[in-house]
Amino acid sequence: MSNYEPRLIKKYKDEVLPQLMKDFGLKNIMEAPKLDRIVINMGLGEAVQNAKIVESAVEELTAITGRKPVVTRAKKSIASFKLREGMPIGVMVTLRGEQMYDFLDRLISVALPRTRDFKGISPKAFDGRGNYTLGVREQIIFPEINYDKIDKIKGMNITFVTTAKTDEQGRALLKSLGMPFRN
Repeated sequence: MSNYEPRLIKKYKDEVLPQLMKDFGLKNIMEAPKLDRIVINMGLGEAVQNAKIVESAVEELTAITGRKPVVTRAKKSIASFKLREGMPIGVMVTLRGEQMYDFLDRLISVALPRTRDFKGISPKAFDGRGNYTLGVREQIIFPEINYDKIDKIKGMNITFVTTAKTDEQGRALLKSLGMPFRN
């Protein structure tokens, strides 16, 4: 058993937690907002015409997260999209614990700065309960993806689920973990 602890967990315990307790006047350490899980979802509308896209998305998401994603299927048929119930139309991964913090660390310090014309992420994408969703237009900002093997540029949604009660608490938590919000 190694004593490995992700950088961000250490930062959360040593700096972020005491600061959040002070800022929001919390008495109990369990009240403080923390990151619960990160859900990465890749919706693949083109999978209707081309079933191979799902396989490549599974490989790419596995490379990025280190976990094998679940293939999501259509809940109902939509004739105008030539979509049948049960057809694979996306892949998603839920990360928790150390893997989640490792992914967040890589996202903040490596992947996001590689985005073209990067000025920070929008501070407005909170859902009212302290959860934040970030849309990434291209999977190639992740260094794990081999640029030559890509068949198609695919985007993804990355949702940060926190235990925060309000957007304000959620924003403070993510900002103190190093999320580059633009002002």
